[in-house]
Amino acid sequence: MIHFEVRGRVAVITLDRPEARNAINAVMAEAMESAIDRLEGDDELWVGIVSHTGPAFCAGADLKQIAAGNAGRLWTKRGGFGGIVLRERMKPLIVAVDGHAVAGGTEIALACDLRVASTGSVFGIPEVKRSLVAAAGGLVRLPRVLPPAIAMELAITGDTISAERAYHFGMINELCEPGTAVETAMTLADRVLSNAPLAVQASRRLILEAPEQSDAEGMSAASAAMAALSSSEDYTEGPRAFIEKRASEWKGR
Repeated sequence: MIHFEVRGRVAVITLDRPEARNAINAVMAEAMESAIDRLEGDDELWVGIVSHTGPAFCAGADLKQIAAGNAGRLWTKRGGFGGIVLRERMKPLIVAVDGHAVAGGTEIALACDLRVASTGSVFGIPEVKRSLVAAAGGLVRLPRVLPPAIAMELAITGDTISAERAYHFGMINELCEPGTAVETAMTLADRVLSNAPLAVQASRRLILEAPEQSDAEGMSAASAAMAALSSSEDYTEGPRAFIEKRASEWKGR
């Protein structure tokens, strides 16, 4: 139900339960957590892509499991819903959506650092239509990537937003043609991979921490990160490659 494919320094993690619109069940949640464990634990992998098979990215929680009283099994201890929405990690994740990503599907997309979507994609948190709330991050993260009024609209109408409109408001990083989401995500991953991986990881962490910090606190944290990087091989490789007018050869150490 979750496939893990290595493409160079990129791990492609694929939701593969198309017969159920990739709805998350207990097996998928545990498998996703294991896939992220593998990505985080492999020093040769620097970026992850979360993709899918079938016409839908993810329809959210498997309602059959919820009806059977197994809602808690859709959450893992470290990852939260789907094994991902609360997962602490260092390496960037790019989501590649080529279809409907609603309810928990939107929340999984929001848990990733960068988002690619085809023009055939839609997002939404329709939980209010079933007397539920989007408890896996939708109500927290949507206002961070959409204007407050648009986030409120989605939250209390339960309606969806097209990929084009989401791109217009800044929720989506790259908009692409249907059938090209993974390839577009790979191109975006290559842009990330051209940079020093330890610096990428530190910068990602600092960006995520910034909303809770004052300017002085953020700058102090960045200085500490710089000091930590100064002992790495890549710290000396960057300036050396610039002086020698060649591409940097990053080691990730």
